[in-house]
Amino acid sequence: MKRYWVYVMTNRTGTLYVGVTNNLQRRVWEHRNRLVPGFTSRYAIDRLVYAEETNDVTAAIQRKKEIKQWRRSKKETLIESTNPGWRDLSLDW
Repeated sequence: MKRYWVYVMTNRTGTLYVGVTNNLQRRVWEHRNRLVPGFTSRYAIDRLVYAEETNDVTAAIQRKKEIKQWRRSKKETLIESTNPGWRDLSLDW
């Protein structure tokens, strides 16, 4: 069974990025090492602060779109519901 993650990453200044992937560890590594040109490289997005898993790719994509439309305050509430200190969750790997 495939697994997909909707995730939120940030940087030292608090810029938020919402993404979806089928390999969370690889994707975080790519962000951290700025391997993909674009927003995350430009803003040094390198800290995983939220992730949720599903086995339905369509649901993952829809959830990402939903979260991206939210105001920042609602995204912050989502992050703080599971990670109140905004700790980098990838440090556990």
